[in-house]
Amino acid sequence: MGLIKEVLLLPFAPVRGSGWAINQVLREAERIYYDPATVRAELARLEQQLTAGEITEEEFDRREDELLDRLEAMQGPGDTTGNGTGR
Repeated sequence: MGLIKEVLLLPFAPVRGSGWAINQVLREAERIYYDPATVRAELARLEQQLTAGEITEEEFDRREDELLDRLEAMQGPGDTTGNGTGR
């Protein structure tokens, strides 16, 4: 039965392959986006921009909140690692 299914679905192989490739790219982009090291580097760069006068305090606060939200998103519920209340 599996062979017949594969033969019948063969015309859709390019679509399935494209879907797989898009899924892989999306997973890698999410991994990079939520990577704590990447977020910390962006926080450091943001602080440098504030110190250099390239952005305002309000812009710094807004972007910092976004970055901290990304860090929190990676920590699951009940995960207290790294926030000072560790076990």
